[in-house]
Amino acid sequence: MKVAILYGEVSKEAREDEKDVLVEVEAVSKSLYNLGYDPVALPLSMNIKKTIDKLKQCGYLFVFNLIESIEGKDQFIHIAPTVLDSLKIPYTGSKSDAIYITTNKLLAKKLLKASHIPTPFSFTAENFLNNNIRSKGPWIIKSIWEHASIGLDENSVFFKKDLLKKEIKKRFSEGERNYFVEDYIDGREFNISLLAGKDGPEVLPHAEIKFVDYNEKIKVVGYRAKWDESSFEYHHTIRSFDFPEEDSLLLDKLTKISKDCWDLFDLKGYGRVDFRVDLKGNPWVLEVNINPCLSPDSGFIAATVKAGLSYEEVIKRIIGER
Repeated sequence: MKVAILYGEVSKEAREDEKDVLVEVEAVSKSLYNLGYDPVALPLSMNIKKTIDKLKQCGYLFVFNLIESIEGKDQFIHIAPTVLDSLKIPYTGSKSDAIYITTNKLLAKKLLKASHIPTPFSFTAENFLNNNIRSKGPWIIKSIWEHASIGLDENSVFFKKDLLKKEIKKRFSEGERNYFVEDYIDGREFNISLLAGKDGPEVLPHAEIKFVDYNEKIKVVGYRAKWDESSFEYHHTIRSFDFPEEDSLLLDKLTKISKDCWDLFDLKGYGRVDFRVDLKGNPWVLEVNINPCLSPDSGFIAATVKAGLSYEEVIKRIIGER
């Protein structure tokens, strides 16, 4: 039973977050082999025809989709499932429309807002410059497409409107347009992982990212916190699964909202919803992540381990909903 593991081709100049997919490929490949499959790693570049030809020739039973970007561009993430749909090849995880919608963060936020799911107020840079917003700030600038917190750090947060306007004009002058602005929510950060089950998505143990010794430092889980092992942020943003009894009501809210997001975007297989909880205890959806990272040291896998699931059990449940 030959199975393809499709992933974004990794160049020698790739960032650390891009290289991490190779760790995923190795771990998923091992599990598929143990489950009785014959896995074949298949890289995808912008030479899409080359990959299509290989997919047609080999007659794969299904594709395990690990595409997070193509040649470092996250806005191409939906191309792989769209190609697989056209070839009528089954694949794991969320489908092409859900992938496109959730990866385009502005579009996802419009749908969240329309469905009365709380998400920070957001707007385009053009609307800000045209004074078409009523937000009082503070604000944070984020990429529309990129994942892995690329370009995100404390310097992305602005407390004064004139400084935000100056930054936007600077980016405009450099030809940078693929970003948006949203209200910055000070408070606690949570990652809620979900895994497909017989009776719908199972919400895995809630995880909080604790900002240790941040004091007056702006709380942002940015690129350094995730990927730069030499940084303060990497060592002081700590994942915790332990909560006091007084958090039980909040955790129930996070569970419900996460399931609502799963249903709204019609997620499949597995996913993660990232939250900020403000100083009054109100949860806000920051992002809905389809097909989150499956590296053994990833946040999603940490939640599955906390739930008592082996890596192979997780992979088996993901491929069961393809």
